[in-house]
Amino acid sequence: MSVVMLGGNKRMERRYIETCKKYGYKAKVFNRMDGTSLKKQIGSPDMIILFTNSVSHKMAKCAHCEAKRCNACVYRCHDSLNAVENILRKVSAYDEAEA
Repeated sequence: MSVVMLGGNKRMERRYIETCKKYGYKAKVFNRMDGTSLKKQIGSPDMIILFTNSVSHKMAKCAHCEAKRCNACVYRCHDSLNAVENILRKVSAYDEAEA
């Protein structure tokens, strides 16, 4: 399962990825929009996490459009590692219960 995180703290990027690996998810983190198209970089993830404190409106809009296209779940949280862990814990528990 793949996760894309938009926004967040640049210095925490590595810890976000390590936390996702701990739960068995492959992660990409985009702290800000660069000149290239974010739409192409996102790909087709299973889950998108938006950090509400630091994501731009343009990034959030792009994320919602891509989520509709690839049928991904969108979660919103603050810029904390604990919030990310809570989301991943709930999603992995749901996946285990469903299986």
